Amino acid sequence: MLNRWSVDDAARWAELGDLGEITYGSRLVGADPALVLHGGGNTSVKGHSTDAWGEPVPTLWVKGSGWDLATIEPPGFAPLRLEPVRRLAELAELSDTEMVNQLRIHLLDASAPNPSVEAILHALLPHRAVLHSHADAVLALTNTADGDARVRDLWGDRAVVVPYVMPGFDLARRCADEWQAQAHDGTEAMVLLNHGIFTFGETTRLAYDSMIDRISEAEQCLADAGVTSFGESNAGATEGRSGRRVSPDDVESVADLRAAISAAAGTPMLLRAVHDERAEAFCGRDDLASVAQRGPATPDHIIRTKQFPMVGRDVDAFIEDYRSYFERNAARYASGSQLTMLDPAPRVVLDPELGLWTAGRRAVDCDIAADIYLHTIDVINATETLGGYVALGESDLFEVEYWELEQAKLARAGAPAALAGQVALVTGAASGIGRAAAAALAAAGAAVVGIDVDPAITYDDDSGGRPPALHGSAWLGIGADVTDPDAMTAAVAGAVERFGGIDIVVAAAGIFGPSAPLGDLATEDGLVTAWQQTFDINVSGAANTLAAAHRVLRHSPTGGRVVVVGSKNVPAPGKGAAAYSASKAALTQLARVAALEWAPYGITVNVVHPDGVFDTGLWSDELIAQRAASYGLTPEQYRRRNLLGRELASADVGALIAQMCGPAFAHTTGAQIPQDGGSDRVV
Repeated sequence: MLNRWSVDDAARWAELGDLGEITYGSRLVGADPALVLHGGGNTSVKGHSTDAWGEPVPTLWVKGSGWDLATIEPPGFAPLRLEPVRRLAELAELSDTEMVNQLRIHLLDASAPNPSVEAILHALLPHRAVLHSHADAVLALTNTADGDARVRDLWGDRAVVVPYVMPGFDLARRCADEWQAQAHDGTEAMVLLNHGIFTFGETTRLAYDSMIDRISEAEQCLADAGVTSFGESNAGATEGRSGRRVSPDDVESVADLRAAISAAAGTPMLLRAVHDERAEAFCGRDDLASVAQRGPATPDHIIRTKQFPMVGRDVDAFIEDYRSYFERNAARYASGSQLTMLDPAPRVVLDPELGLWTAGRRAVDCDIAADIYLHTIDVINATETLGGYVALGESDLFEVEYWELEQAKLARAGAPAALAGQVALVTGAASGIGRAAAAALAAAGAAVVGIDVDPAITYDDDSGGRPPALHGSAWLGIGADVTDPDAMTAAVAGAVERFGGIDIVVAAAGIFGPSAPLGDLATEDGLVTAWQQTFDINVSGAANTLAAAHRVLRHSPTGGRVVVVGSKNVPAPGKGAAAYSASKAALTQLARVAALEWAPYGITVNVVHPDGVFDTGLWSDELIAQRAASYGLTPEQYRRRNLLGRELASADVGALIAQMCGPAFAHTTGAQIPQDGGSDRVV
């Protein structure tokens, strides 16, 4: 394993003192996925702080709950009075809820995050700096039938070995006992079976060097036993990508699977295809059902992945198995009748035909589950080479999954965003109303697929002018021409591959077309071509979008929502805008037909008719001047030519569209909603 410590970088962090040193070391550990995955691992440093009377206080700074080691900042460490926290281990028993309370009582900063649940363990270790990781190589050694012996064979008495104990107060007590019994001046690490490894030193640099050295020794031990490098598939590919893609023929199967998982969860869920050679090879194993359902590599992962993945697509069977698992284990607890069963929906799906998929309420949840399970595959492959993968028993896994601290966290969880777990497909999303609608939907919690002919739609950076909401794992930009039916079919497949389905369609792609008197349209070739192009984009483009999306939309767990962007020119056409007015009228009629045909599927189809939205690609200063002149108005008067005398912005239309895709419009279909500031020709 590569040692990434930089003397220069460390020196800059050291200017912040004890906290700077541990922050830098923590970031190095957290940035290496072979050491720490999402929410895993914790670190600490001991030193002195000064109280209100100017007196020195022995202090333990330990990672705060909710902070990611890879990006942690000094405020992410909770400062604790060291001696009172150390003394907590002297208690005969302490519930985890009371332990958290005691830790907060001994904070030196009331605004600090909750300390790690392993804070007492950090306090007990007699070293200044302590690092803890769930290193893949260590888990590969411990998750075997003879894991204890393998660890002792490798490190001898250089490592204190602790049998698995659930994180919290009991683990701290057990580690204290094992440390007293096994530790000596030459102790270099503490290994917690089925959990991870601790290294330590008088400086963070020494603790980090020891971590890298111990993991390197574990990796070499595995290599000597015939284990291939982590991250490589059994087939020998190392690119980390798979040739498997969701074909147009598979989209309904995936959308149907997503609907079943959402029903099991009781809320809309996203699905993500995981393209990786390791996953491809793993899903093809003859013993897949056996090795995949033995449990996670470490119980810390169970909150993200459930106790085991679903093999195949029988969601009903998975639900039944989960209910049985809950009932068997809840009965072991005196408070079992008070436990709330978590939703029984799978978070990881392994299917020989469709490959590896992960599920979550948010796109980031899918990403985290995918990351964790790819590392789980590495550990399973390694341990199978060593003689067989052995995870913890289900009672231990249940204890973590239904930990009182996790139950309390669920009770405190607030309501999700209105459109959380839903997928919106928006055409014309690179600018104007399309981009505003995409941003509003993202702000409401939806994952968004933006489609546009503008190549900037696919860029990961903000060069396309997209707002911050339209970046990251909940955004997918696809370059496609709505006038090309095959391109739209492929775009829908891309949406399903990334998010599992489609719940919302916003048809916003459009152009204004030629601005000319009707009599000129048939006499000039350029205008005839422009007329056809207007209809191709505004009408045929929307038809292609709706036709391609329908096979997936009808499987939406929320019933499906469609919003078509029409125009005030439908009820009140403008002079010199025949192509635009006629095409938007045809588009509105198309939406009315869709409302009639799709109602049996529970899909609502509504139209918004904006007017005077000048911050879009449809308008230029020249065009505004032309249109204003046709009405005998100045450009400024033209911008505010409505009853309210207000100029609309694309963000206003986007906000309305997001509302039309939410619960407020769940019982409305076939409606045409004006957003024009009031028009005396319509009112």
